[in-house]
Amino acid sequence: MTENERLAVLKKNLQQMATTNDELLIHLLQQSGRRFEIMGIKDDGTMPYEDALIDMAAYLFRNRAKNADDTEMPRFLRKELNDLKLHQQGSEAST
Repeated sequence: MTENERLAVLKKNLQQMATTNDELLIHLLQQSGRRFEIMGIKDDGTMPYEDALIDMAAYLFRNRAKNADDTEMPRFLRKELNDLKLHQQGSEAST
């Protein structure tokens, strides 16, 4: 998926139609990818990876305006990332 395709899906997720936040959203997509690298999640080009990346960027966008003390990741996102990491580790072990 290209950066523009990711941006389009993220904007639909956030119900954003304007282009005013595009630079921020692209930055959040990139930040999410870097966070995944730190967590050991690789960009394998699969749809589960793309979905998780977009969900993480949406979470970061929504959470930025909230209370700074509220840093707990939603359960669905934590589960999605754990499942993706386990899947990738299983794929690596079987090759």
